[in-house]
Amino acid sequence: MQLNLTLICFVFGGFLPDAAARREQMDTGQCDLPRSQGELNSFLWTIRRDPPAYLFGTIHVPYTRVWDFIPDNSKAAFHASSSVYFELDLTDPYTISGLASCQMLPHGENLQDVLPRELYRRLKRHLDYIKLMLPHWMTPDQRGKGLYADYLFNAIAGNWERKRPVWVMLMVNSLTETDIRSRGVPVLDLYLAQEAERMKKTTGAVERVEEQCHPLNGLNFSQLLVTPSPGPGYCTAGGKVSELLQKAGLGPGNRGIEMKFRSG
Repeated sequence: MQLNLTLICFVFGGFLPDAAARREQMDTGQCDLPRSQGELNSFLWTIRRDPPAYLFGTIHVPYTRVWDFIPDNSKAAFHASSSVYFELDLTDPYTISGLASCQMLPHGENLQDVLPRELYRRLKRHLDYIKLMLPHWMTPDQRGKGLYADYLFNAIAGNWERKRPVWVMLMVNSLTETDIRSRGVPVLDLYLAQEAERMKKTTGAVERVEEQCHPLNGLNFSQLLVTPSPGPGYCTAGGKVSELLQKAGLGPGNRGIEMKFRSG
C-alpha cells in the first residue's frame, strides 16, 4: 500500500547560496557546484506525522540552473510523495490565461496614457533594441527546436502597450541575454509539476491567480516608477515594492531595469 505522502512546493526568494556574491557568475547562468551534499541547503521542512508531509522552497528560474543544487533528500521527498501541491497550477490553461488577463490595464487604457511621455519613449526604444538583439542572443539549440526571434519576442512582450506598468517592469527585467538563452527550459515549479503529472501523482495549487495579481496591481503610480536601466546589469529595488515582489516570488535579481520606490 502506498503511503499518502504530501509535498507542498512554495516560492522562496533565495535558493542559491551567496546569491549576491555570485551575481557575476549568474550572468552566464552557471554557479560553482558544491563539493558535497552537506554544503547544500535543502529548503525542505518535514511535518512530523504519519505519514509525513513536506514543505519545499522553489524559485522561478529555469530548473537546469538550480537542479544540481537541490540535495538528494529533497528529490527523495518529491519522488516518495503521492500528492504534490504548488503555488499555482502552471499546467492549467485557466491559470495561464488568468495571469495574462490580470496584467492588462483596465477600461481599454494604454501604457502611453498612464506613463510620462519621455519614459514611454525610452521604454519603446529599449524594446526596439531588444527586438534587434534577440536573433543574436538565441542559441542554436533554440533555433533547432523551431524557436524564432520574432515569435519569442511576441511571446514575451506581445501586447506590452496594454499592460500595467508593474508587469511591464517584470517583463523588461526578463528580457536579458541570459534569460533569453534559457527560454524553452521550464522553470523549477513547472518542471516539478510536469514530472508530478508524468509520475501520476495527485497535484493541486494552494493559491488562486487573483491572490498573485492583486498585491501587485494594488500598487499605484505614486509608489512605483519603472524606467529602463542606465546600463547593463543595473537593478535596484526598495520599500514595499521589493517586499511585495519577493512575496510573489518576483523579487529583484534579474537585470535590465531600474525599479524605484516613491514614498508619499
